[in-house]
Amino acid sequence: MLDRFKDFWQGVVLMPFVKLFIKLGISPDTVTFVGTLGVCAGALAFFPRGELLWGVLFITAFVFSDLIDGKMARTLGRSSRFGAFWDSTLDRIGDGAIFGGLALYFAGDHYDGDHGYLYLCVSLWCLVMGSVTSYARARAESLGMDARGGLAERADRLVSILVMTGLSDLLDLPILMYVTLWALAAASAYTVVFRVRKVYLQAVALDAPSGADPDAVEKPDGA
Repeated sequence: MLDRFKDFWQGVVLMPFVKLFIKLGISPDTVTFVGTLGVCAGALAFFPRGELLWGVLFITAFVFSDLIDGKMARTLGRSSRFGAFWDSTLDRIGDGAIFGGLALYFAGDHYDGDHGYLYLCVSLWCLVMGSVTSYARARAESLGMDARGGLAERADRLVSILVMTGLSDLLDLPILMYVTLWALAAASAYTVVFRVRKVYLQAVALDAPSGADPDAVEKPDGA
């Protein structure tokens, strides 16, 4: 849902940073790497200690690198297959750090609410479902099919959990974070089911002319 605003952020709000980094001779891949390091540092240094607001602010300073690097690559005419692979791979690390940091928060002594184990599990569920959501799309595209769509794209997940986590700490209303985690858990699960069904229907249509059984498609090692 939030991807529709991508052009506005890249072309207006973040353009000064894009121009500055290009002028300084910084490569898009370097921006991706530094941005991921910042996200991981913020999530794993602040969240487990209960400093949620500071963690969100620190992460926010780096999370926009995901938009900056892509715009830099297109501006420089240096878009590459490795750049796309590098970006997607580091995205999974950053996402894992954010929800992993929240899981550590709920498991640690700094969490003073009830049901800590429950929300630890919900955080891990969001982490896993977020990775599966991205993997389903990537795997489908590698097979020549489309798996886009659903309720919880990466931008939706990140913006909602960061905003509500920060507000829950600022306003001392942890219910905001709880509700967001449950909403993301449900939305991510729906998105995975939606994408699996979408790919299944495409696979049936593609395999039907040759009489192939979609359930008999060879699975690669490690898939």
